[in-house]
Amino acid sequence: MLKVLFVGDIVGNPGRKAARAVIPGIRKEMGIDLCIANCENAAGGMGITYAVAQELFNSDIDVITLGNHAWTKKDVFNFIDSDKRIIRPANYPKELPGKGSTIINTKKGPAGVLNLMGRVYMENTDCPFKAADKEIQYLNNFTNIIIVDMHAEATSEKYAMGWYLDGRVSCVLGTHTHVQTADERILQKGTGYITDVGMTGPYDGVIGVDKDIIMRKFLTSLPMKFEIAKGNIQFNAVFLDIDESNGRTISITRIMKILHI
Repeated sequence: MLKVLFVGDIVGNPGRKAARAVIPGIRKEMGIDLCIANCENAAGGMGITYAVAQELFNSDIDVITLGNHAWTKKDVFNFIDSDKRIIRPANYPKELPGKGSTIINTKKGPAGVLNLMGRVYMENTDCPFKAADKEIQYLNNFTNIIIVDMHAEATSEKYAMGWYLDGRVSCVLGTHTHVQTADERILQKGTGYITDVGMTGPYDGVIGVDKDIIMRKFLTSLPMKFEIAKGNIQFNAVFLDIDESNGRTISITRIMKILHI
Protein backbone atom coordinates (compact mmCIF):
# COMPACT_ATOMS: atom_id res chain seq x y z
CA MET A 1 0.00 0.00 0.00
CA LEU A 2 1.04 3.57 -0.70
CA LYS A 3 0.60 5.51 2.53
CA VAL A 4 -0.33 9.16 1.97
CA LEU A 5 -0.65 12.04 4.42
CA PHE A 6 -2.56 15.07 3.16
CA VAL A 7 -2.39 18.12 5.44
CA GLY A 8 -5.20 20.69 5.49
CA ASP A 9 -4.58 24.37 4.70
CA ILE A 10 -1.45 25.52 6.55
CA VAL A 11 -2.09 29.03 7.88
CA GLY A 12 0.75 31.41 8.75
CA ASN A 13 3.50 30.85 11.27
CA PRO A 14 1.27 28.83 13.65
CA GLY A 15 0.49 26.38 10.86
CA ARG A 16 4.14 26.09 9.89
CA LYS A 17 5.05 25.52 13.53
CA ALA A 18 2.50 22.70 13.72
CA ALA A 19 3.86 21.18 10.51
CA ARG A 20 7.40 21.14 11.92
CA ALA A 21 6.20 19.65 15.20
CA VAL A 22 3.90 16.95 13.86
CA ILE A 23 4.68 15.82 10.31
CA PRO A 24 8.12 14.20 10.83
CA GLY A 25 6.78 12.13 13.73
CA ILE A 26 3.69 11.00 11.83
CA ARG A 27 5.79 10.07 8.82
CA LYS A 28 7.99 7.86 10.97
CA GLU A 29 5.16 6.39 13.07
CA MET A 30 2.81 5.60 10.17
CA GLY A 31 5.39 4.87 7.48
CA ILE A 32 4.19 7.68 5.21
CA ASP A 33 5.39 7.41 1.61
CA LEU A 34 4.05 10.74 0.37
CA CYS A 35 3.10 13.93 2.24
CA ILE A 36 1.09 16.66 0.49
CA ALA A 37 -0.08 19.93 2.04
CA ASN A 38 -2.21 22.83 0.89
CA CYS A 39 -0.06 25.89 1.63
CA GLU A 40 -1.83 28.79 -0.08
CA ASN A 41 -2.10 30.63 3.26
CA ALA A 42 1.29 29.67 4.66
CA ALA A 43 2.99 33.09 4.40
CA GLY A 44 1.40 35.53 6.83
CA GLY A 45 -2.05 34.04 6.30
CA MET A 46 -2.22 34.58 2.53
CA GLY A 47 0.03 33.33 -0.25
CA ILE A 48 3.45 31.72 -0.24
CA THR A 49 7.06 32.89 -0.58
CA TYR A 50 10.24 31.06 -1.54
CA ALA A 51 11.55 31.08 2.04
CA VAL A 52 8.27 29.72 3.39
CA ALA A 53 8.17 27.01 0.73
CA GLN A 54 11.66 25.85 1.68
CA GLU A 55 10.69 25.83 5.35
CA LEU A 56 7.72 23.61 4.52
CA PHE A 57 9.82 21.20 2.48
CA ASN A 58 12.21 21.00 5.43
CA SER A 59 9.21 19.99 7.56
CA ASP A 60 8.95 16.74 5.54
CA ILE A 61 6.31 17.92 3.05
CA ASP A 62 6.84 16.47 -0.44
CA VAL A 63 4.29 18.44 -2.49
CA ILE A 64 2.72 21.87 -1.98
CA THR A 65 -0.69 22.67 -3.46
CA LEU A 66 -2.19 26.16 -3.70
CA GLY A 67 -5.54 27.84 -4.32
CA ASN A 68 -7.21 31.22 -4.71
CA HIS A 69 -4.39 32.98 -2.80
CA ALA A 70 -1.69 31.47 -5.02
CA TRP A 71 -0.66 34.86 -6.39
CA THR A 72 -1.04 37.04 -3.27
CA LYS A 73 2.71 37.17 -2.59
CA LYS A 74 4.38 38.39 -5.79
CA ASP A 75 7.53 36.43 -4.91
CA VAL A 76 5.72 33.30 -6.15
CA PHE A 77 6.21 34.40 -9.77
CA ASN A 78 9.98 34.05 -9.28
CA PHE A 79 10.01 30.37 -8.35
CA ILE A 80 6.74 28.56 -9.17
CA ASP A 81 7.99 27.49 -12.60
CA SER A 82 11.26 26.06 -11.31
CA ASP A 83 10.05 23.56 -8.69
CA LYS A 84 7.86 20.63 -9.70
CA ARG A 85 6.94 20.09 -6.04
CA ILE A 86 4.72 23.19 -6.08
CA ILE A 87 1.49 23.20 -8.08
CA ARG A 88 -1.37 25.67 -8.47
CA PRO A 89 -4.96 25.02 -9.64
CA ALA A 90 -4.91 23.51 -13.13
CA ASN A 91 -7.96 25.53 -14.20
CA TYR A 92 -6.21 28.89 -13.91
CA PRO A 93 -5.68 30.38 -17.39
CA LYS A 94 -2.86 28.64 -19.26
CA GLU A 95 -1.01 31.97 -19.64
CA LEU A 96 -0.22 32.02 -15.91
CA PRO A 97 3.02 30.47 -14.63
CA GLY A 98 3.22 27.18 -12.81
CA LYS A 99 1.48 23.88 -13.46
CA GLY A 100 -1.65 22.19 -12.21
CA SER A 101 -0.27 18.71 -11.63
CA THR A 102 2.95 16.91 -10.91
CA ILE A 103 4.38 13.40 -10.68
CA ILE A 104 6.40 12.44 -7.63
CA ASN A 105 8.54 9.31 -7.46
CA THR A 106 7.96 7.52 -4.16
CA LYS A 107 9.59 4.34 -2.85
CA LYS A 108 6.51 2.50 -4.13
CA GLY A 109 6.44 4.06 -7.57
CA PRO A 110 5.22 7.28 -9.21
CA ALA A 111 2.20 9.16 -7.88
CA GLY A 112 0.35 12.04 -9.47
CA VAL A 113 -0.95 15.08 -7.59
CA LEU A 114 -3.57 17.35 -9.19
CA ASN A 115 -4.75 20.76 -7.92
CA LEU A 116 -8.17 22.14 -8.93
CA MET A 117 -10.19 25.17 -7.82
CA GLY A 118 -13.96 25.53 -7.65
CA ARG A 119 -15.97 28.32 -9.25
CA VAL A 120 -18.98 28.61 -6.91
CA TYR A 121 -18.49 31.71 -4.69
CA MET A 122 -14.88 31.81 -5.93
CA GLU A 123 -12.88 33.66 -8.55
CA ASN A 124 -13.88 33.22 -12.17
CA THR A 125 -11.60 30.52 -13.57
CA ASP A 126 -11.75 27.90 -16.30
CA CYS A 127 -13.91 24.81 -15.77
CA PRO A 128 -12.31 22.52 -13.14
CA PHE A 129 -14.09 19.45 -14.52
CA LYS A 130 -12.69 19.90 -18.02
CA ALA A 131 -9.27 20.76 -16.58
CA ALA A 132 -9.40 17.53 -14.55
CA ASP A 133 -10.13 15.50 -17.68
CA LYS A 134 -7.11 16.95 -19.45
CA GLU A 135 -4.70 16.55 -16.54
CA ILE A 136 -5.81 13.00 -15.73
CA GLN A 137 -5.32 11.93 -19.34
CA TYR A 138 -1.72 13.16 -19.08
CA LEU A 139 -1.01 11.69 -15.63
CA ASN A 140 -2.34 8.28 -16.64
CA ASN A 141 0.64 7.94 -18.98
CA PHE A 142 2.84 7.63 -15.90
CA THR A 143 0.77 6.37 -12.97
CA ASN A 144 -2.64 5.08 -11.86
CA ILE A 145 -2.31 6.87 -8.51
CA ILE A 146 -3.75 10.40 -8.66
CA ILE A 147 -4.44 12.51 -5.57
CA VAL A 148 -6.69 15.52 -6.17
CA ASP A 149 -6.82 18.68 -4.04
CA MET A 150 -10.20 20.27 -4.81
CA HIS A 151 -9.89 23.80 -3.43
CA ALA A 152 -13.46 25.07 -3.32
CA GLU A 153 -16.09 26.85 -1.23
CA ALA A 154 -19.26 24.91 -2.04
CA THR A 155 -19.81 21.43 -0.64
CA SER A 156 -21.99 20.59 -3.64
CA GLU A 157 -19.21 21.40 -6.10
CA LYS A 158 -16.72 19.27 -4.17
CA TYR A 159 -19.11 16.32 -4.02
CA ALA A 160 -19.87 16.69 -7.72
CA MET A 161 -16.15 16.53 -8.47
CA GLY A 162 -15.82 13.46 -6.28
CA TRP A 163 -18.52 11.61 -8.17
CA TYR A 164 -17.28 12.90 -11.53
CA LEU A 165 -13.82 11.49 -10.88
CA ASP A 166 -14.91 8.34 -9.01
CA GLY A 167 -12.90 5.40 -10.35
CA ARG A 168 -10.58 7.68 -12.32
CA VAL A 169 -8.49 9.06 -9.44
CA SER A 170 -7.36 7.71 -6.09
CA CYS A 171 -9.00 10.43 -4.01
CA VAL A 172 -10.65 13.85 -4.10
CA LEU A 173 -9.75 15.85 -0.99
CA GLY A 174 -11.46 19.18 -0.34
CA THR A 175 -9.62 22.24 0.95
CA HIS A 176 -10.30 25.99 1.41
CA THR A 177 -13.05 26.24 4.07
CA HIS A 178 -10.64 25.52 6.98
CA VAL A 179 -13.17 23.36 8.88
CA GLN A 180 -12.64 19.61 8.88
CA THR A 181 -15.74 17.70 7.81
CA ALA A 182 -16.77 14.28 9.15
CA ASP A 183 -17.84 12.82 5.80
CA GLU A 184 -14.75 10.87 4.77
CA ARG A 185 -15.73 7.87 2.66
CA ILE A 186 -14.78 5.69 -0.28
CA LEU A 187 -17.04 6.25 -3.26
CA GLN A 188 -18.59 3.42 -5.26
CA LYS A 189 -15.70 2.93 -7.69
CA GLY A 190 -12.89 3.22 -5.16
CA THR A 191 -12.12 6.94 -4.94
CA GLY A 192 -11.50 8.29 -1.43
CA TYR A 193 -13.36 11.49 -0.59
CA ILE A 194 -13.71 14.17 2.08
CA THR A 195 -15.41 17.55 1.65
CA ASP A 196 -12.74 19.41 3.62
CA VAL A 197 -9.52 18.19 5.22
CA GLY A 198 -9.56 21.20 7.55
CA MET A 199 -6.88 23.65 8.63
CA THR A 200 -3.46 23.47 10.22
CA GLY A 201 -3.10 26.71 12.14
CA PRO A 202 -4.73 28.73 14.94
CA TYR A 203 -7.38 26.85 16.92
CA ASP A 204 -8.68 29.78 18.97
CA GLY A 205 -9.82 32.01 16.13
CA VAL A 206 -12.26 32.19 13.22
CA ILE A 207 -10.85 29.95 10.47
CA GLY A 208 -7.39 31.16 11.48
CA VAL A 209 -8.08 34.87 12.00
CA ASP A 210 -8.22 36.74 15.34
CA LYS A 211 -11.78 36.21 16.58
CA ASP A 212 -12.21 39.77 17.95
CA ILE A 213 -11.42 41.26 14.56
CA ILE A 214 -13.93 38.99 12.84
CA MET A 215 -16.64 39.74 15.41
CA ARG A 216 -16.09 43.48 14.95
CA LYS A 217 -16.36 43.06 11.21
CA PHE A 218 -19.69 41.27 11.52
CA LEU A 219 -21.00 43.82 14.04
CA THR A 220 -19.95 46.94 12.11
CA SER A 221 -19.65 45.84 8.45
CA LEU A 222 -16.49 47.98 8.32
CA PRO A 223 -13.35 46.78 6.54
CA MET A 224 -10.83 45.23 8.90
CA LYS A 225 -7.19 44.25 8.61
CA PHE A 226 -7.09 40.55 9.37
CA GLU A 227 -4.49 39.23 11.81
CA ILE A 228 -3.66 35.62 12.51
CA ALA A 229 -5.11 34.38 15.78
CA LYS A 230 -2.91 33.52 18.75
CA GLY A 231 -3.25 30.67 21.22
CA ASN A 232 -3.56 26.94 20.70
CA ILE A 233 -2.82 25.40 17.31
CA GLN A 234 -4.64 22.64 15.44
CA PHE A 235 -3.29 20.07 13.01
CA ASN A 236 -5.80 18.68 10.50
CA ALA A 237 -5.01 16.00 7.94
CA VAL A 238 -6.18 12.76 6.38
CA PHE A 239 -4.28 9.50 6.13
CA LEU A 240 -4.91 7.25 3.14
CA ASP A 241 -3.96 3.72 2.20
CA ILE A 242 -3.89 3.47 -1.60
CA ASP A 243 -3.49 0.20 -3.51
CA GLU A 244 -0.64 0.95 -5.89
CA SER A 245 -1.69 -1.90 -8.20
CA ASN A 246 -4.95 -0.18 -9.23
CA GLY A 247 -4.85 3.30 -7.64
CA ARG A 248 -7.93 2.70 -5.48
CA THR A 249 -8.20 3.99 -1.91
CA ILE A 250 -8.50 1.21 0.66
CA SER A 251 -8.95 3.44 3.71
CA ILE A 252 -9.23 7.12 4.60
CA THR A 253 -8.86 8.38 8.17
CA ARG A 254 -9.17 11.90 9.58
CA ILE A 255 -6.46 13.26 11.86
CA MET A 256 -7.17 16.11 14.30
CA LYS A 257 -4.65 17.23 16.94
CA ILE A 258 -4.68 20.23 19.29
CA LEU A 259 -1.17 21.44 20.09
CA HIS A 260 -0.18 23.56 23.07
CA ILE A 261 3.05 24.95 21.65
